[in-house]
Amino acid sequence: MLDVIMSGGTAPLLPETISLFSVWLLGVSMGLTACTVTCLPFMGTWVLGRGGSNREALFDTGVFVLGRITAYSLLGGLAGALGVWLTHALSGGVGNAFIGAASLGAGIWLLLPARRKAACGAAQRGAGAPPFLLGFSLSMTPCAPLASLLAVCALSGGTLSGVGYGLSFGLGAALTPLLVIVPLLSLFGRNLREGRQWLGKWLRWGAAVVLIAIGLRRLIMLF
Repeated sequence: MLDVIMSGGTAPLLPETISLFSVWLLGVSMGLTACTVTCLPFMGTWVLGRGGSNREALFDTGVFVLGRITAYSLLGGLAGALGVWLTHALSGGVGNAFIGAASLGAGIWLLLPARRKAACGAAQRGAGAPPFLLGFSLSMTPCAPLASLLAVCALSGGTLSGVGYGLSFGLGAALTPLLVIVPLLSLFGRNLREGRQWLGKWLRWGAAVVLIAIGLRRLIMLF
């Protein structure tokens, strides 16, 4: 789909100057619509399986959004430096490889033995890696808004301007209903676990299986 606005292997016809605010609005339009539909199966499954506190759910959601902003900034910079080549590369399924690997990693993390409270430092930092990687990889999902962003960055004339457009787009996409939905799902999971210790283990393992299955499916799509 990334080639939907491409024509004959060249950059699409776009205005020579596009404001950062316009790109931000494009990000908002995606964050309020397609982002939620695409990302909820991943992050919703993650928080249900992790079974953390309200604070941990908010932290995971924030780290997920940070991963998306980082990815869009990086993609914007690369598009500014490499031009339309990056658009064609993502059209070839590179995004599915990143998404599949991140989903597999999140599922495997849930299968690992639960960390002790005493070792909370390194454990909590490690717990932030799967949401960040999920957010980063899901930013490479082929869609028309991403194609438009990369086209603008490719025409921007440089890496720094591309990073600026990507950052603006990412900040717009950060305004997503996931900021509310994901913590609510975590609260729902904790209510289910209350007084049912056995259920917590099944939810964790079930979420791990779902994430691994989604990851494998994404990787299979490459062949």
